[in-house]
Amino acid sequence: MLSDNIRRSPDGTLFFAGQSVIALAKRHGTPLYLMDEDRVRSNCRMYLDAFRRNFGDGALPLYAGKAASFKQMYRIMASEGMGVEAVSIGEIYTALSAGYPVERVYFHGDGKTEADVRFAMEVGVGCFVVDNENELRLVNAEALRRGRRQKVLLRITPGIDPHTYEAINTGTVDVKFGVPLETGQAFAFVQEALLLPGLEVAGLHCHVGSQVFDEDVFERTLDIMVGFMSSLYRTLGFVTRELDVGGGYGVRYVEQDKQADIPGRIAAVAAHLKQLCADAGLPLPFFLMEPGRSIVADAGMTVYTVSTVKHIPGFKRYAIVDGGMADNPRYCLYRAQYTVLNADREAADTAVFDLAGRCCESGDIIQPAVTLAKDTAPGDRIAVCTTGAYNYSMSSNYNRLGRPPVVMLRGGESYTAVLRESVEDICALDL
Repeated sequence: MLSDNIRRSPDGTLFFAGQSVIALAKRHGTPLYLMDEDRVRSNCRMYLDAFRRNFGDGALPLYAGKAASFKQMYRIMASEGMGVEAVSIGEIYTALSAGYPVERVYFHGDGKTEADVRFAMEVGVGCFVVDNENELRLVNAEALRRGRRQKVLLRITPGIDPHTYEAINTGTVDVKFGVPLETGQAFAFVQEALLLPGLEVAGLHCHVGSQVFDEDVFERTLDIMVGFMSSLYRTLGFVTRELDVGGGYGVRYVEQDKQADIPGRIAAVAAHLKQLCADAGLPLPFFLMEPGRSIVADAGMTVYTVSTVKHIPGFKRYAIVDGGMADNPRYCLYRAQYTVLNADREAADTAVFDLAGRCCESGDIIQPAVTLAKDTAPGDRIAVCTTGAYNYSMSSNYNRLGRPPVVMLRGGESYTAVLRESVEDICALDL
């Protein structure tokens, strides 16, 4: 199977996190987001252990909340000792509502408004990751108004191509994020920040993209960033106390995807950073990384019920389910791949189907050309694997469809973390 938390029983029934997918679908209904809490915690501990072994106390993984943001997730992150990064006041408020220590939140985003800055400073967000010159002035002004200095990291664009989906590439010179090194703007950005009295410039941030498998991406990034750190020290006397290299380790969505050796990669990154800093005569900075997908993706599975099967002889078969692009827009957005399985049986006689959704769009395809039981019929349950990241968090009410619930699986039991949206919930804000 794609992941070791997925298996089939002798009769062919699909099990996820040790529990029958069919039984869970009957108990909770479909569409249904399942989340393996034990796997989430195991992934957190993998990062924390690798950071401790390779950096000592001088490092912290920050969970990228945009991958899956709801209150129970932040409770898990708090109990596991993870840091958190947020990209909106909605994510900050969710973390705060869950009791997450807000001083451990790093606030990202390339378009923060004055209201965002005020809210984040009011609740005591620990660090702002400042994306641009306008934000520098916003944060400085609000800090001075409050008579304080706000800790910040400055987001630099290193000009790295991670060879990933174009839509999730954030490191090249012309992306919308950060301030580019290549044009000389980054140096002026840091220089201005150091002169602003309301800011405590702790260090630098960069992020080169998501779903990264190429083994040298972070090393290439560090080559550039440590070179810049050295230049800042020589010319401005600025010592980079913190360095955040973003996130992005890839996960397996289909069998042909590689399995990333994350602990091994972190060890290689740590060794490379230590050598670069030693060669440059710089102290080793407090190291930060922002895993999101690799924390929650393989902890997720979405379960649907087939509503209609259409066979167009000589062309294709469709299996149309009770969800679609409203609960998983990733194929529509950037042709993301998924592994799709019949949940009630492992069939020997198979056929190729397009797994389609119920939304009123011809592009509402969850995954094309998937192999399912040839006799797949209305009422059958279909499982889409590795949906823990960017499914619930990107879901919508398109066609006025309610979002599915999030059901957590832990130690052989299940509990609801996010309720299913009703039609009343959808209309709750309408006047």
